Amino acid sequence: MTTEVAVTEISDQIVPLRHVGRWVAGALVLGGVGLVLRAFAQGQIDWPVVRQFFFAPVLLKGLGNTLLITVLAILMGLALGVVFAVMRLSSNPVTQGVASVYIWLFRGTPVYLQLLLWFNLALVFPTVNLGFYQGRMVDLMTPFLAALLGLGINEGAYMTEIVRGGILSVDRGQLDAASAIGMTRLMAMRRIVLPQAMRVVVPTIGNEFIGLLKTSSMASAIAFTELLNRAQLIYFVNAKVIELLIVAAAWYLIIVTLFTLVQGRVERRFARGQSHEPPPSLRARMWRNLTMTRQTPGAGTRPGEDAR
Repeated sequence: MTTEVAVTEISDQIVPLRHVGRWVAGALVLGGVGLVLRAFAQGQIDWPVVRQFFFAPVLLKGLGNTLLITVLAILMGLALGVVFAVMRLSSNPVTQGVASVYIWLFRGTPVYLQLLLWFNLALVFPTVNLGFYQGRMVDLMTPFLAALLGLGINEGAYMTEIVRGGILSVDRGQLDAASAIGMTRLMAMRRIVLPQAMRVVVPTIGNEFIGLLKTSSMASAIAFTELLNRAQLIYFVNAKVIELLIVAAAWYLIIVTLFTLVQGRVERRFARGQSHEPPPSLRARMWRNLTMTRQTPGAGTRPGEDAR
């Protein structure tokens, strides 16, 4: 009974933490956002055109091409990143040198330039003979293939350093223990090191995917019909430039938002069992801030006792 009384007295002394400055700042920010939205709503924008073309089949096809080239390029980049990261960490000076040159070359030149080089490769090699295919390079190097090679190989150079950092984050003793039980270096990498490195690599891969999704719009320079290219083709005809750009921007934001939610779940899955958890989601942070409480100086002490 005494314990229940003490708990009741303590809970009575706990009062909500008032964040006056936080609420004022939030109100000012919302007011500013409202003014911007009002300005756009009252501006010379033909909003019915935005609604008309938001689900237009031609734009949805461009969106599908954007997602396809982004997913394939990130997978190619990840595969190249793993291979060249292992080569970069190898004790063989030849493989180390090749990996270093690959990173230096493709990180040191703009991706826009690389797309143009791949698309115009027929000027250097008019014909191609791959054994299973023989013909003109101009027929083989389509805008889709040029975009995939340009984006994927460029992404692989960045992924190499990301994966290398993840591998270096794993304790060296893991490889020594694997070697002691008879595992080869490649087997230890595949079964022990890389699965542990994924915890460090996954958040950065998510950021790279979002960046690549937006970078894919550069493929319009080589006539690849992705989302932005489709929007441009439409506004060249109807002159509704801002309206079509708003539609394209909205679709980019929708895809990035959905992927961010998926990325958060994947990060939490790989972080299970670790000593530190990933940062809470936006919804969890908002709920924590709204329900945050504080104790008065006398909280936690019984009547008649001094609070220290």
